[in-house]
Amino acid sequence: MSGPSRTRDLYGLLGAVGVSLLGTNMSFLALPWFVLTTTGSATATGLVSFAQMAPYVLVQALGGPLVDRLGLRRTSVATDAAAAVLLGAVPALSALHALALPALCGLVALAGAARGAGDTARTVLLPGTAERAAMPLERASGLYDGAGRLATVVGAPVAGVLVAATSPATAIAVDAASFFVSALLVARVVGRAAEAAPVTGPAAQPYWPSLRAGLRRLMDDRLLLGIAVMLVATNFVDQAGAGVLLPVWARTVAHSPAAFGLVAGVFAAGAVAGNALTTWLGPRLPRRLTYAVGFAMAGAPRYVVMALAATVGPVMAVMLAAGLGAGGINPILGAVEYERVPRAMQARVLGAMQALAWIGIPFGSLAGGVAVTAVGLRGALAGAGVVYGAVTLAPFALPLWRQMDRGHAVLAAGSGEGTALP
Repeated sequence: MSGPSRTRDLYGLLGAVGVSLLGTNMSFLALPWFVLTTTGSATATGLVSFAQMAPYVLVQALGGPLVDRLGLRRTSVATDAAAAVLLGAVPALSALHALALPALCGLVALAGAARGAGDTARTVLLPGTAERAAMPLERASGLYDGAGRLATVVGAPVAGVLVAATSPATAIAVDAASFFVSALLVARVVGRAAEAAPVTGPAAQPYWPSLRAGLRRLMDDRLLLGIAVMLVATNFVDQAGAGVLLPVWARTVAHSPAAFGLVAGVFAAGAVAGNALTTWLGPRLPRRLTYAVGFAMAGAPRYVVMALAATVGPVMAVMLAAGLGAGGINPILGAVEYERVPRAMQARVLGAMQALAWIGIPFGSLAGGVAVTAVGLRGALAGAGVVYGAVTLAPFALPLWRQMDRGHAVLAAGSGEGTALP
C-alpha cells in the first residue's frame, strides 16, 4: 500500500479524535454552567458531573473484552452515534421544558458510558495506525494528545462566547453534532487494516477470564500500576477543579462565563505548545524527567494562584505556564504504555488502567461541591494545590519511576500475553 494511504488511517483517526473532543470540551464548559444557572447549586453541578463520569470509568474498566469482540472501528462508530443521540436530547428536552435534573443525569450517564467504550477503541487504534505510517510511538502519541489539546484551545473559548451569546444548550447541541462527524470519519477514513480482527469464535476467551487476564497484566506491572495510582489523585483534584472550582471561581470572582472559557483556553494553548515541543523532541527527551517536570508545572500552581488572585490576569499567566508543562506528559506516558502492553491486550489493560486512573474523577466533582460549601472557594482551592503538589513529588523521589526511561522499556507490540516484566 502507498505511503499516503497508510498515513491516511492515522490522520483520519486524529481528525475523529479532534472533532469529538472539540464538541466535548464545549460541552464540558456548557454543562456545568447550564446546571449552575438553572439550579444555582454547586452540589447539583457536582452531581451531574458524577453522573456523566461514573459510567465512563465503569465501562473503561469492564468493557475491554467487549471492545475486543466487537472490533475497534465498529465500537468507535457505534458509540459515537449513540452519544450524539443522547446528548442531542439534552437541548431538545430543555427547549420543551421537560428536562428535570434526574432526566439530565440519566442522559449524561448513558452518554458517558458510550464515550468510555469509544475512547478505549480509539486509544487502541493508535499504535496500529502509527505502525502503518512508520511513525515513532512518542510522536504518534504526541499527535493524538495534541489533537485533544488543540480541540480544547478552540472549544473552551468558543464555548464561553457561545454560552454568553446564546445559551449552554446550544454548546451541548454542537457537542452532539461532533460525535456524528467523528463516527463518519472513523467509518470512512480509517481502514480495517489499522486494527486486528475482532476476537471471535473458538479463539475468544469467555468474558470474565478475558477481563481477569487484562487486570492481572496491569497489576503485575509495577510501573503502570504506580502511574495509575498517581493519576487517581491528580485526576480527582483536576475534576474538582474543572467541574466545580473553576466555574464557581469564574462566576463569583471573575463574574463571567467568558472568563471561564478564556482561562481554560489559555491553559490549553500552553498545553498545545508543550505538546508540540514534546512531539518534536520526544524521541530524544529523557522520559522520566520530562514527565516529572511536566506534572510539577501543570498541577499545584494553578490552584494556588486561583486561591490568591482577585483578577483574571495572574491566573491566565500561570495557566499558560502550567499548560506548557501539561503538554509534555501524555506523549511520554502514551509511548510507555504502548511499549509495555502486548497489542492484543491493550483494550483490556489500557482500558483498566484508564479506569483506575479515572476512578476518582466522579468523586472529584462531588468533593469539589462539598469543599466549596464547607470551607469556601479559596479554602478549597488552597487544599487542592497542597494535595496536587504532594502527589507530583513521586516521580522525582521513588526509584520505581526510573523504569520509564528507555533502558527499562518493555517492548510489547506483539500479540503475546506473557511478556516478562521488570
